[in-house]
Amino acid sequence: MKSIREIYKIGKGPSSSHTMGPERAARLFRDMHPDADSFKVILYGSLSKTGVGHGTDRVLRDTLAPCPAEIIFSDQIVENSHPNTLDFIAIKGGKESKPMRVESIGGGDIRVEGAQDAQGEEVYIEHSFAEIADFCKWRYIHKLSEYVELNEGPEIWDFLMNIWLTMKQSITDGLSATGTLPGGLNVQRKAKFLYEQQPEEDVPALKEFQMIAAYAYAVAEQNADNGTIVTAPTCGACGVLPAVLKYAQDTRGYSDDEICRGLATAGIIGNLTKRNASISGAEAGCQAEIGTACSMAAAALAELYGQDLDQVEYAAEVAMEHHLGLTCDPICGLVQIPCIERNAVAAMRAMNACNLSYFLTGSRNISYDMVCRAMHETGINLNQRFRETSEGGLAKLYTRKRAQR
Repeated sequence: MKSIREIYKIGKGPSSSHTMGPERAARLFRDMHPDADSFKVILYGSLSKTGVGHGTDRVLRDTLAPCPAEIIFSDQIVENSHPNTLDFIAIKGGKESKPMRVESIGGGDIRVEGAQDAQGEEVYIEHSFAEIADFCKWRYIHKLSEYVELNEGPEIWDFLMNIWLTMKQSITDGLSATGTLPGGLNVQRKAKFLYEQQPEEDVPALKEFQMIAAYAYAVAEQNADNGTIVTAPTCGACGVLPAVLKYAQDTRGYSDDEICRGLATAGIIGNLTKRNASISGAEAGCQAEIGTACSMAAAALAELYGQDLDQVEYAAEVAMEHHLGLTCDPICGLVQIPCIERNAVAAMRAMNACNLSYFLTGSRNISYDMVCRAMHETGINLNQRFRETSEGGLAKLYTRKRAQR
């Protein structure tokens, strides 16, 4: 597996696969053709169907500037390709270059057709949780964070500290912002409102939900407003992990260094899911994004609570299992409805999964590797309408409702 650095990327929203990935590809192609007069970019699949809502065309034009860029939203079905596929063509003196085909595979990563893997070299020999657990037991390693340091080196902690500080800043920025999110849905920011509410009854469970939800909304709203966030594992699911970790730090007093241990553990879960299943909503539905984020958060929390490897695995497994089949049907192609609210719900579910693992790990029947395979099988068999095309589910019904007004 690659470094967990490939899971956590600092960037601007609203979508890791529809803005961060295409931006990365456009920068690469622009550098390959510095003398081009203009560019042409052809979008296919989910990029074509929801690219306007995600701002794909905007980020491509901005990245390829000052050269003009023609963005084509194609209905053509590209066989045997990722749903997020795009072709880049450079134009010089009226002649077109050979197209460069790129797949935006999720989490801001790209795959260039015919090129060697540019996502970094292999860091981890183990490719499944079972293999990792066997290795850790053989080496008397008790924490996934120790396993990460063994493979990544001590310098990983400086990287994760920067990731954590960025996550906290996203929460701070989101809690102080008000107004309407861009895109035309008239979605009002709710994080500040949630955070400042004073419930009439002093119910601890209600206060817990209020704080976690406010933090998740804060980050997800920053993402929807093109703010700076950290993919965890994607932009669309970026609010889950920071919300859970910030609440844990607030209530239990964990240091930033301890939180980074949780991030390391979460990174392994994200890595495993990315390698053995998918973290792309266009490929496997929202279960691949919010489900993975929930698993990452549950595992991170289990690490902080001092739970053993089996309990960490069970926390991650429970979190994913109960997101199986979750569709990706963003209204108008925007990462707002149901995406923002879904971050808050998943953050609470991560807390519940971790708590359940404290009691029931010894009686479990499902492994994380198994639930990963189930998620992937479910995802690739989901109808295309429910994989980030905005052609089914809530997106379709909302469009119909608006048309009837």
